[in-house]
Amino acid sequence: MGKNLDLSGLTDDEAEHVLQVVQRDFDLRKKEQERLSELKQKLNEEGNKRTILSKQEKFNENCCIRCCSPFTFLINTKRPCIDCKFNICKNCGAYSKKEKAWICTVCHQARLS
Repeated sequence: MGKNLDLSGLTDDEAEHVLQVVQRDFDLRKKEQERLSELKQKLNEEGNKRTILSKQEKFNENCCIRCCSPFTFLINTKRPCIDCKFNICKNCGAYSKKEKAWICTVCHQARLS
């Protein structure tokens, strides 16, 4: 913001109301900034976990990179994420009808932020 408000033409009640609105806006912006900061931290943590697991030889061929559940024939099959290219299970991703491919929850969150 950085701008000074000239409230001299307002009554005391009006000026108080304007200040309350500005304070609410400030509080909401602060909460949103905290929420985004937490989301970035979660994405970084998930990225670190993925990096460690992906270095294990063939780990992602047998297990979901997100939840580590083993892939099985028919019941829990592996699905490649269109963005990160890691294999995920059905619970850790969603099918994008638009792209006709699977996307993991972390890549989906990254697209939204």
